[in-house]
Amino acid sequence: MNYRHGFPRGAASIAGAATFGIGRCPGVAAVDMAARASLLALADAGLSLADVDALYTSAPFEALGGMELAEYLGITPKVTDCNRTGGSAFEVYVQQAALALAAGLIDCALIAYGANPASNPPKTVGMTRSSPWEAPYQPLAPISSYALATSRHMHLYGTTREQLAAVAVAARAWAQRNPEAAVRDPLTIDQVLSARMVSTPLTVRDCCLFNDGAAAIVMVRADRARDLRRPPVAVLGAAHAVTHREISGMPDLTRTGAAISGAQAFAQAGVTAADIRLAMLYDAFTITPILFLEDLGFCARGEGGPFVADGAIAPGGRLAVNTNGGGLSCVHPGMYGLFLLVEAVRQLRGEAGDRQVPDLDLAVAHGNGGVLSSQATVVLGGQATL
Repeated sequence: MNYRHGFPRGAASIAGAATFGIGRCPGVAAVDMAARASLLALADAGLSLADVDALYTSAPFEALGGMELAEYLGITPKVTDCNRTGGSAFEVYVQQAALALAAGLIDCALIAYGANPASNPPKTVGMTRSSPWEAPYQPLAPISSYALATSRHMHLYGTTREQLAAVAVAARAWAQRNPEAAVRDPLTIDQVLSARMVSTPLTVRDCCLFNDGAAAIVMVRADRARDLRRPPVAVLGAAHAVTHREISGMPDLTRTGAAISGAQAFAQAGVTAADIRLAMLYDAFTITPILFLEDLGFCARGEGGPFVADGAIAPGGRLAVNTNGGGLSCVHPGMYGLFLLVEAVRQLRGEAGDRQVPDLDLAVAHGNGGVLSSQATVVLGGQATL
């Protein structure tokens, strides 16, 4: 077993996964949405709340969300965490839960999230705090930060708006195969380009959804997972990197911490990007999958634009990306990171219906938090990979 990265490769498994309330979920509190997804994920695994002794959650509008959900569920976990690494938090939680399971500290981890910003809008939206160096320019948070990274990538590598639009069109094509996706109308390159400009060069169609949704996964040790209800999905590798807080502190606007977390997670898993046929990549904006494709090694630096433009990430392409429709077309209720993991699990278990990637045995889920600030990579595999 490889303990170099803190936990043995494949020693922890995802035994259950579920979503709830994607789209609009009026009249249901965010904590109730997370609870309902939790119960569905536990039922999927053949477990109950009595089995849970670790709770990992994040609530964008509730600082004490971990305690709130524990109280709501009526459990007394040995470990509770509610970190603030944004959309990457859930991939971080997979790493932390795998460590705790390997150490024997816990036996069953529940990772859950729920939010309803569409049906119950918060008073403020997004990361409203700006650094003293950015505030005079009155940026739109967080889109102006991503627009800066986009502009820099376009300047250095010739990336075009048409190439960015191809990311949104591919996501929509996948969403049309997913009955759970919130938006399934046809989408063309021209429609993305002609949409309302929000922060140059990003239009509203370059931006993720802002809808309701909840998700949950259940993790146990591999030996226990083999005896549960659903085929277990092994955690083969996981890593996390933080490079900055504000975009003005980002060392390189076209290189993210995914280059660090991805290399470490792949090394632990004993695989390379060439082995992966499903990449669930956080797509808060159309630039992010392009950056992550480069940083994770699916294409060379600066070649992300041409890579997506030739249909590589769309249905029928050589690399399936965001097969649920992603944050751009399926769900993005403040944070998308847990939905990445649920879709990867469903694909590895062969449960994805019309969007199923055939003969799949490896997948990567990559979460992004802040303004390209926090990057977390998880490599998952079926039992044949152990």
